[in-house]
Amino acid sequence: MAATSHAKKWSQQVTRHSDALDLEKSVFAGRDPHKIALSLKRSAERSKRRKAGPYQSAMSMLNFYINRGGRNLSPSRRKILERAKMELRRIFDRDKAAAKR
Repeated sequence: MAATSHAKKWSQQVTRHSDALDLEKSVFAGRDPHKIALSLKRSAERSKRRKAGPYQSAMSMLNFYINRGGRNLSPSRRKILERAKMELRRIFDRDKAAAKR
């Protein structure tokens, strides 16, 4: 059990103190994928602590949150977050580059 509580604390610390970006409060609790994506974009562009570009930082944090939730994410919650990924690509104008490949 010690490993499980340590793992939870580790991911909680990453979410709070990550160098990826400074998140707005309760960004992942929203039900609108577009608003989640816009919040991530704002956070990524404002953050002085990120090491990568804004798009990569925002997408990394969203993927981290989805992966951290794992099986505990409800299908509806996962669907909202996956749609937020599509919105993030669209907002950063990355969907056109993917379509050309």
